[in-house]
Amino acid sequence: MAAAMCFWSCDPKEDLYDYKDKALTGTKVNVPESFNAKKVFVLNEGQMGANNASLDVLRVSDGQYITGVWKKMNPGEPAGLGDVANDIVVIGNEVWITVNNSGYVEVISAQDETHIAAITVPSPRSIAFDDKYAYVSSYSGAYITYGADWKIVGSSNPKGHVYRIDLATHKLAGEPVEVGYQPEGLACYDGKLYVANSGGLASQLPPDYSYDNKLSVIDLSTFKVVKDIVVEINLEKVYYDGAGQIYLTSMGDFYTTPSSLWVIQGDHVKKVCEHVYKSCILGNSVYVLGDENELDNSENATHRYELSRYSIDGGAFKPTFFNLAFDGKPYGIACFDGYLFLADAGDYFNPGTLSMYDTYDSPFKPWTVPAGVCPAHFAIW
Repeated sequence: MAAAMCFWSCDPKEDLYDYKDKALTGTKVNVPESFNAKKVFVLNEGQMGANNASLDVLRVSDGQYITGVWKKMNPGEPAGLGDVANDIVVIGNEVWITVNNSGYVEVISAQDETHIAAITVPSPRSIAFDDKYAYVSSYSGAYITYGADWKIVGSSNPKGHVYRIDLATHKLAGEPVEVGYQPEGLACYDGKLYVANSGGLASQLPPDYSYDNKLSVIDLSTFKVVKDIVVEINLEKVYYDGAGQIYLTSMGDFYTTPSSLWVIQGDHVKKVCEHVYKSCILGNSVYVLGDENELDNSENATHRYELSRYSIDGGAFKPTFFNLAFDGKPYGIACFDGYLFLADAGDYFNPGTLSMYDTYDSPFKPWTVPAGVCPAHFAIW
């Protein structure tokens, strides 16, 4: 999804050493000469309440993987990047990051990771954009506070919203539009904005104690919801395949309903596979990372994640001869230019790792480097 949302501004082989971050170094890794990018940004979520979200960067020109780059390039910002970073996209020469618990969207320079702007949005989650606006899904202040024995001692459960931010001014544009409960992923296509509503908090709260199951469709010319499409509970990611189809993931309920991937064309809704812990799209392929034992919560349960590739050429959804198995705690995946990036959260409290693989089984040797706490989201420039 991030790959589809990037604009190339200049030759990716351009010399980067005139940028302010040229002196930063980290771990040297092998990046193929054919990899068509200047930088890969890796967003580490951090822990809720710990204010330890961070940004790493893979500088393609010299293969340097640099951790904590935002903090290093913005030493005058003592608060750090913020509390729980949730999404990242590259728009032109800017990197846009949602910082959920801190309540703002951070905009930085793609050239040197320096601060440009911060836009206040309550509980921002995900970003999509067109040629004029960035669109940000928001929980609108919904929260749950737990006490002893996980008893709920405080909560708020308003419906969520989508905010518009002017790309030129970095300011909010007009009033937000209300969607469903706890909206997550977004995708722009053909003058419409598709919004996945999860109800991840609403499932534990009144009035309905249930997940949301609708994909809200916003007409971007009027910035109003024109319809809701019922799909499955606990919706998460949305991406457009470039050929008229919207792909949508559901996280399920973790007990009886497995995670799944759906395809939507017009008003036609179809489930294409189950056990979809993480997924991404690149060209005519969808990559699905899943665990067939995801609903087994027993003490001795065995969980092993496998990555599968599906061809979506011509509207089909067919498995291809491709499979990778992973141990650990995979927490995010992305595919750029034929190469797969896999983030592993480890124990979720300490720094995780990032690995790079070739999806075409070439002689490229995979590598793994230390990342930040809970590495999860990716974008390229």
